[in-house]
Order: sequence, then C-alpha cells, then structure tokens
Amino acid sequence: MSPIKGMDVSHYQGDIDFNKAKADGIEFAMIRAGYGWKDWENQTDRQYYSNMSKAKRAGVARGAYLYSYALTPEDAKLEADFFLHLIGGYHLEYPVAYDVEDASQANLGKERLTEIADTFLTRVQNAGYYVCLYTNLDWITYRYDMNKLKKFDVWYAQYNDRPTYNGQFGMWQHTSKGKVNGVSGNVDLDWSYVDYPSVMKRVGLNGFPKNCGT
Repeated sequence: MSPIKGMDVSHYQGDIDFNKAKADGIEFAMIRAGYGWKDWENQTDRQYYSNMSKAKRAGVARGAYLYSYALTPEDAKLEADFFLHLIGGYHLEYPVAYDVEDASQANLGKERLTEIADTFLTRVQNAGYYVCLYTNLDWITYRYDMNKLKKFDVWYAQYNDRPTYNGQFGMWQHTSKGKVNGVSGNVDLDWSYVDYPSVMKRVGLNGFPKNCGT
C-alpha cells in the first residue's frame, strides 16, 4: 500500500479546521489526549475533545497519544489509567501511543525506561487497544531494550529525507515544520505504512467490535 499522510496535534496548534486539513491531504491525526497523571482535569490537553470531535466530523481518522512524565513503573500505571479514561468511548482507527521523551526521564537508565514503557503499553493493550511507542533514533537505540518491547508497534520520529532506523515501525513522524491548510503555524507530519483502520475493525480493537467491516 502507498503511505498514508497524517499529522499529530495538540493544543499548541490551536483551533484546527479539520475540513481544510482533510482537503489538503490529511487522512489521519494523532491527537494528544493529555500529559502525566497527577491532575486529570488540568492535564487533559485543552484541545483534545474539540480535536476529536472536529476530526471525526471532517472524516479524518483518529489516533491518540499521552505525553509521559513517569519516573517509575507505578507512575506509568497511573498514566495508563488516565489515558484509558480519556480515550474510553471513542472508536479510534489509528493506534494509541505512549510518548516518552521528557528531559526528566532521559537519565533513568535503559532498564527503568523499558519497564516504564512496557508497563504502560501492556496495561492499555490489555484494555483492548492497539498500542505503540513513540520514540526517536537515540531513545530506541540507547535508552530502551527493544528486545523486551518488540511485541509493540513503533511510531518513529526522525526529521530526515528517509528514516535510518533499520527496525520495524508502522508510522514515521518525518518533520516538525509541516504546513497544512487549516492549521496555524507548523505541525508535525507523519506517514503511516499500515492499514490501521482495517486492523482495528477486523480484530476488534480501539472501541470497534470485531469484524465490523469498513
């Protein structure tokens, strides 16, 4: 299949006109649901519910992600519970992702970071979701034990003409300086190499009943 064009968004993009984005070739959006876990009300992304609603009305397929501040596996469990609260009730055609890249986490060590990612992703996966790990070349090479995380899909970030990571990944975030009609300023752009909507509907993940068709 040909790569599918998408973008990932949060409140930093402000009020998005998804109809214009769709007309400009955007087929899917990875939408930030929130960040951390300590204050659910105030750590929900300010544009999350609006973005989810507007994307659906415009016919833009949706995935979601949580930005992590977890420093321990217990923190990761709490972040997973917060994320499950936010994504519950939606039918999401694209993966739900864990974004672990904060400076506060960078020196936790490979064993701890791997355990944090595994804890979150397993907990969300066990709730019936197709999960993936958002990561870049440095983190996937030096900060994770990918032998322990290879059961999970990867949303890979590298701002380059082509990715240089030789491992498997389903989506590639290839720029942070994209321009899309309906979005003010720069926006991250992505390519998807998997027909995720068919997977979700065939297997029955991300809120879809099994074999619900297309």
